[in-house]
Amino acid sequence: MNIIELLKSPWPWYVAGPLIGLTVPVLLLLGNKSFGISSSLRHICAAVIPAGLPFFKYNWRKEAWNLFFVTGIVIGGFVGNFWLGNPDAIVVADDTRQTLSALGVTDFSGLMPADIFAVSNVFTLKGLIFLVFGGFLVGFGTRYAGGCTSGHAIMGLSNLQWPSLVATLSFMIGGFACTHLLLPFFLHFVL
Repeated sequence: MNIIELLKSPWPWYVAGPLIGLTVPVLLLLGNKSFGISSSLRHICAAVIPAGLPFFKYNWRKEAWNLFFVTGIVIGGFVGNFWLGNPDAIVVADDTRQTLSALGVTDFSGLMPADIFAVSNVFTLKGLIFLVFGGFLVGFGTRYAGGCTSGHAIMGLSNLQWPSLVATLSFMIGGFACTHLLLPFFLHFVL
């Protein structure tokens, strides 16, 4: 197996997980940096919004490494999607496929079901609920929790921070509740 085939195939959890986890000690050793993605939006806003808002008045240049990190994620996502994409079909468990099919989600050709996340759905009630309202809730929850899942679950838990444990448990409980209660309700009754 050559390197390109290795990069195109899905990596098992016992390889990918430790690699992600090793970012924590590397960042701490390279300059006492903390891992997280959601703070990058604040840095971008502080850099480009000329308004005199107190929330954005700080030395964002000190955190410029984070902006390069996020830029690398975007570039890596682009490269991974267009040049290193897995040619095999997305594997969805039969039980999950049946459950989603009963709710009207039948297109499993991409990473996200086109029945919900297609561009044509943006200006529909479905798009308003899932994309706009859902995006607002994710953004609000991220700021309210003081960080996103990557910051709390990877960095915060590895530093044994109690607030990160509470936030991660809340993320998980909220995800389970949305998956098993809200998603079926919206897909079956509202949409």
